[in-house]
Amino acid sequence: MALPKLLQNRLSIPVVGAPLFIISAPELVIAQCKAGIVGSFPALNARPAEQLEVWLKQITEELDAYNQSHPDAPAAPFAVNQIVHKSNARLEHDLAACVKYRVPIVITSLGARTDVNEAVHSYGGIVFHDIINNFFAKKAIEKGADGLIAVAAGAGGHAGTLSPFALVQEIREWFDGPLLLSGSIARGDAILAAQAMGADLAYMGSAMIATREARADERYKQMIVDSGADDIVYSNLFTGIHGNYLRPSIAAAGLDPDKLEKGDASQMNFGDGDISKKAWKDIWGCGQGIGAVKKIDTVAGLVARLQQEYRAARGRLQV
Repeated sequence: MALPKLLQNRLSIPVVGAPLFIISAPELVIAQCKAGIVGSFPALNARPAEQLEVWLKQITEELDAYNQSHPDAPAAPFAVNQIVHKSNARLEHDLAACVKYRVPIVITSLGARTDVNEAVHSYGGIVFHDIINNFFAKKAIEKGADGLIAVAAGAGGHAGTLSPFALVQEIREWFDGPLLLSGSIARGDAILAAQAMGADLAYMGSAMIATREARADERYKQMIVDSGADDIVYSNLFTGIHGNYLRPSIAAAGLDPDKLEKGDASQMNFGDGDISKKAWKDIWGCGQGIGAVKKIDTVAGLVARLQQEYRAARGRLQV
């Protein structure tokens, strides 16, 4: 196992901040990168489509300036998430913008495409593809992805159902490239555990929502602080794909969290359909690891906590 060259000696802790639909914007991404973790955002968060270039220019210029001022401790690289599913009419436009600005890392979701991977590789970028099982993992690598994001049970938003132990174990039987693990990771010791079982990096999203820099409703942030694993509901009603959501937000939207209808995967959407207007604006995605989130903090404060917990966990293992 080895990290890609662009990540070597660039991380203060082995973490990638997951792209958060609606929530991730330049302020959060820049703060994550300056704190020494990969910051990311979904291309679809930049609306209208022309806003994407504005964001890429802002992020690139601010991180370049930071790196010039901190040559001995440069910021981590950033990533852009592209929804590759046919429902994304913006893919061609958004991919062209990523190529223009030479986005270091592109995270692909809901489908793997050779042409997308080749476009990123054309300027030296790398592609991480998120998957929920071993079958899709093999397909992604066959089509040219450089690394995998194993989205295990308990992850926030769209998530799989497999145990992280089983998923990582099966992938590592045939793949020795970059592997990220997502699913209930919100503490430094969980990051170390992900590495111990075979992952290179932890992929963390829900804990990032409860930061000052996140573009999330303050009620959302506080709900994360006040909630735990028992407050997470797994449903495909809202977007057509199964995901984890905060129970109190479902109830606040006038729905019974225990009696949700089944969604229709053929009607997959991301904010423009009838029921999806509530997700993620009113019905809030979140993972099972939020019991570790005790307060709304800055990104720098959160990363500092993770570093302390990570070091303490490593120290316990060396006793």
